[in-house]
Amino acid sequence: MNSCETASLPPLTADMADKTPPKSEAPYATRIDPTKDSLSREQMHYIRQVELAQWKKKTSKLRTRNVVTGLAIGAIVMGIYGYTFYSVSQERIMDEMDEEAKQARLQGPKSGAN
Repeated sequence: MNSCETASLPPLTADMADKTPPKSEAPYATRIDPTKDSLSREQMHYIRQVELAQWKKKTSKLRTRNVVTGLAIGAIVMGIYGYTFYSVSQERIMDEMDEEAKQARLQGPKSGAN
């Protein structure tokens, strides 16, 4: 629908929420309220089956998205954890190098520059 076609839409009013949607020409697109409309047991059963199928489809997509998100968060946490261990081990090496440098200065020849 183009922005030029909006003139054919009815104006928005405060009581639009109270109105029922206009009847559709296509019977498969008509909205119904199962609590107000009298439906047969077979129709209610079919509605439940369709809702269950839609729910299963949505949950499988959601489950996949949740797994991917969980793996991404886990990878970030493991990266931070690994980097922390790496940096702590580097600090020990730097401490050892400082100790060796201090020992070398103490054992080295004495001059006016030291």
